[in-house]
Amino acid sequence: MKALFNPIESSSLSSFQIKTSLYFTKPNSSCLRFPLTGRRKLSGGGLQIKAVLDSSMLEQLGLKESDIKNPAISSTYRRPEIPKPNLTVLDAQAKVCTGPTQTKPLSEEQAFKVFDTILRSARGELKGEERVSKAQLGAFFAGMTIRANAFPEETQWSDGERRAMDVFWPQLVRVLPPDVLFIADPEGSLLGTGSTVGPTFVGNETREMRLVGALREILAGGHLGYEEVKGVLRDVLPLGTKYSLNSGVSESLLSAFLIGQRMNRETDRELKAYCLAFDDEFGAPPVADVKSLTHYGEPYDGNTRFFRSTLFVAAVRSCYGESSMLHGVEWMPPKGGVTEEQMLKFMGANTSLSVQQAKELIEDEKAGFAYLSLREARPSLYSLIGMREHIKKRPPLATTEKVQQFVRATGKESIVAGFYHEGYEEPLLMLMRRRGVHSGLVVKGEEGALSMTTRVRAASASKGFPVNYCSGFRSLSSDTALGADGVSRQSFNLEVDARDYGFEPTETPRTDRSVSKNIELGLSALSGEKGAAYDRIVLNAGIVDHLLGCEGAEDVAIAIERAKEAIDSGKALKKLLNYIEISRKMK
Repeated sequence: MKALFNPIESSSLSSFQIKTSLYFTKPNSSCLRFPLTGRRKLSGGGLQIKAVLDSSMLEQLGLKESDIKNPAISSTYRRPEIPKPNLTVLDAQAKVCTGPTQTKPLSEEQAFKVFDTILRSARGELKGEERVSKAQLGAFFAGMTIRANAFPEETQWSDGERRAMDVFWPQLVRVLPPDVLFIADPEGSLLGTGSTVGPTFVGNETREMRLVGALREILAGGHLGYEEVKGVLRDVLPLGTKYSLNSGVSESLLSAFLIGQRMNRETDRELKAYCLAFDDEFGAPPVADVKSLTHYGEPYDGNTRFFRSTLFVAAVRSCYGESSMLHGVEWMPPKGGVTEEQMLKFMGANTSLSVQQAKELIEDEKAGFAYLSLREARPSLYSLIGMREHIKKRPPLATTEKVQQFVRATGKESIVAGFYHEGYEEPLLMLMRRRGVHSGLVVKGEEGALSMTTRVRAASASKGFPVNYCSGFRSLSSDTALGADGVSRQSFNLEVDARDYGFEPTETPRTDRSVSKNIELGLSALSGEKGAAYDRIVLNAGIVDHLLGCEGAEDVAIAIERAKEAIDSGKALKKLLNYIEISRKMK
């Protein structure tokens, strides 16, 4: 919907230069300094930057080296107490636990290897990380069952999978627990002979019985109602402290439930249940006294390749009264990429804020934005991280956790969420409308995150929506067409070409799981260093402000210029440093 835009006619922004030493100083006597040593190396057109934080920075932030996790790669933030899955079965799950057209049947060689691994694990022959977990068994066999019952012929079992099952099933039926036998053959019709457990299995107690009843429908390719999904989730969560269920419900059954709903492509009512099930976990959310609040729904599993800009965009937007609520986790599978929590924690910010403290930071003019960890906001959902690693593929929660309102506002509210797979843009917008916000926006940024790029789309780009595709709605001051919640809205969709708004095409800076690279790119941009990272922060602040219908952003050229001014004046950097200082003082 190009009519929404009013392209700039100005010349391109200046090119990127990296200084050998960057000092980011807050303009007062008790300043924080962020010394970084930088090295620019061009190789094959790419940009590599090495960043380290020296002892003087650690001293000024009151941190010890032992307090700082290795920033080299995001995978070091994985919590070591989470048991690791069996890699042989996990690789098979990546192929068979996906959608009706994306599933890749196993070769005969791989199928035999997988079933042999499961058999040896069930016999107790595999120990430690070699064991196949209960969650893996539930997810793998749910994938196999749904494929056989409900998928098109080309993604059903291959001949090699059938031969492997014929060989191993008579042995597996003697060693697998009843809940897994039920998942593998719920009606006793898939595997011919050997077990009558499936048709008669009902579970061990009331909560498990409800889960089993729901699973029978899911394993047949069917769908559930809102109350049924919500009831199951509230029955079984949170998990126990050792990443096992404390509700007496089988981990295999729950993992089958989660991945099965994703494989069947969730309905709107199912997604609503996942989105809203724990809204009242801590009672009604606090209300921030601000004129505008944007909830940013980045994918929780982070970025593994490219610069992640949203934290720095939030600092920019706060300079002109557009408050932002960021949320996520420190580390999340399957990607285990760079997240806002990793960056903030590394820079010394408090990442264990309560919902009330986040509200206070949003209201504080010295900050104007906040980050909230799922650990503090929704412990029930946070407890699933370990199981989600063992499921391998993203469950429905990977979609719905991006559409949350942990803090409300007295003024207008908006939600922005990233997406990658075509078909999820409309469900995300549906959830935003269900939340009752004034404006909603989904962005296909790089890596399925929120960062729009200034890179030119390649002629050989993959099918589906291109990077920088946006779709959404925004409230209008007057309109005869009202939504079900009484809010009038205008819908739009478009592809953003950064060249239309004065940006020279640039390759996206690579971070390759490095938290420190992402921090350096963001801080150097907020210090006024022109280049690829600077352009992306400005582009994403200005375009989002305009599309959401923010005050003062009616003209996209003006929206972009005010984002640039927030950086060039030093205000945005000061906001970020203020946030670190203020959050650290909160107990």
